[in-house]
Amino acid sequence: MKRSKMPDVPLLMTPGPTQVRENVRITRALEMTNPDLDPKFFKFYRKTCYRLASFLKTNSQVLILGGEGMVALDAACASLAEPGDRVLIIDNGIFGEGFADMVRVYGAEPVVFSGDRTRGISSNDLHDFLEKDSDFKFATIVHCDTPSGVLNDIREICPMLKGYGIVTVVDAVSSMVGEKIRADDWGIDICIGASQKGFSAPSGLAFLSVSPDAWTLIENRKTPIPSFYCNLLLWKNYYEDFWFPYTPPASDIFGFSVALDNVFKEKDIFNRHKKIAKAVRKAVLRSGLSLNLKSDYCSTVTVVNMPDGIDGEDLIQKIKNDYGILIGGNFGYLMGKTIRIGHMGENARLEYVSETLKALQKTLEKEGVVLNADMETVFLEEMMKKKE
Repeated sequence: MKRSKMPDVPLLMTPGPTQVRENVRITRALEMTNPDLDPKFFKFYRKTCYRLASFLKTNSQVLILGGEGMVALDAACASLAEPGDRVLIIDNGIFGEGFADMVRVYGAEPVVFSGDRTRGISSNDLHDFLEKDSDFKFATIVHCDTPSGVLNDIREICPMLKGYGIVTVVDAVSSMVGEKIRADDWGIDICIGASQKGFSAPSGLAFLSVSPDAWTLIENRKTPIPSFYCNLLLWKNYYEDFWFPYTPPASDIFGFSVALDNVFKEKDIFNRHKKIAKAVRKAVLRSGLSLNLKSDYCSTVTVVNMPDGIDGEDLIQKIKNDYGILIGGNFGYLMGKTIRIGHMGENARLEYVSETLKALQKTLEKEGVVLNADMETVFLEEMMKKKE
């Protein structure tokens, strides 16, 4: 697939932001209305929310907010958490533990259930924990914790939490489009996503579904929500009141609607991500490199351990400078020790991934690393295999 790009703009193979298809870029450049005053925009906004709800398999209200994905995370915590509330933080990754800081800001008490960061949360261990302590207003969990690429089984975990009367908040920003989500069937009360990952639209939009159980908690707070921008109550009746709490970014929302069209038109989108992810992992392992995870890999990102003596942050700059491809570095305890290949949304295409693996191979070899196999060749061979 050809890309039209500005000079010096690298091929984005990061785990978000991702590449943006031309039809999305063109739509964002069109002349726009005043979204605060135009009834047609209110209808368009609501229709886009309904379509997104359909994708998430939920009958809950969906809201699209102006801001990066963190806005929706913050809005969920600001609207739910009150001083003295106990909130269960399910943590097996850097982003998972970050929820503790968010709820603490609003006076709640985070109680952390920690899991092995090289695999998904153990449902059995969580069940044993909840048998001893389940007095929580809500629980937070990250579906795909992007720094490690671990995928948590929310299909099993969220219904378990709901069985104990705990409202569930799921950060699915990095998993959406690459992994299936059935919000209602899986007991997800607030499901959070963003535009710049698997949907392959520019950053600038966050969205979330809000279930009736979540609205009940929000509406029956003892204290006012300590935020304006992140106050979900202000959005609940936006359509009936013909009033947005703040001016929506119309160009972003029109562009996102086209990105949503692109997703709906592709009938095999989850299998595309799964197949590419599996082929990338096989190529990495056959080369003699190792993966950060032991199991429970997400189909949107692969995290690769660096060989001894290789700094991941230096490596990604060399790949960018020499080959014009930008892959992801990492955070916290994984910084410098790992790199991340983002194969989500528009990134998850055979030609882009093969080009990335080729550049990674050549750069490592320039650094004196001897690999056991050619990653691009292994990847392409795996992709050419018929479905078993």
